[in-house]
Amino acid sequence: MADLNALVDQLSELTVLEAAELSKLLEEKWGVSAAAAVAAPAAGGAGAAAPAAEEKTEFDVILTGDGGKKINVIKEVRAITGLGLTEAKALVEGAPKAVKEGVNKDEAEKVKKQLEEAGATVELK
Repeated sequence: MADLNALVDQLSELTVLEAAELSKLLEEKWGVSAAAAVAAPAAGGAGAAAPAAEEKTEFDVILTGDGGKKINVIKEVRAITGLGLTEAKALVEGAPKAVKEGVNKDEAEKVKKQLEEAGATVELK
């Protein structure tokens, strides 16, 4: 078996062009691609991000529709956000739009409940 420490030393002395040429030669010899090796860690990274999503602490309250009760929903949006009539109407008519962003779970649930009671369809992200 080859002396791995000596091999590491030899590879460390290569220029960038020599390393690129070595990579191409190894790809041809072994029938593999460096791109496949790069994709594997990316897939592992996506799996590692999934648990972080479960521990989400900030939520966006998204108005997805007025449920046919536009006036009630506009009133509720005004009460929640402090927007004027024109701005609240534009937000409701432009759904899906964020009503509140970056709020904690309790506040997000409270706002969602208020909007749903007014007739709106809402989702938390």
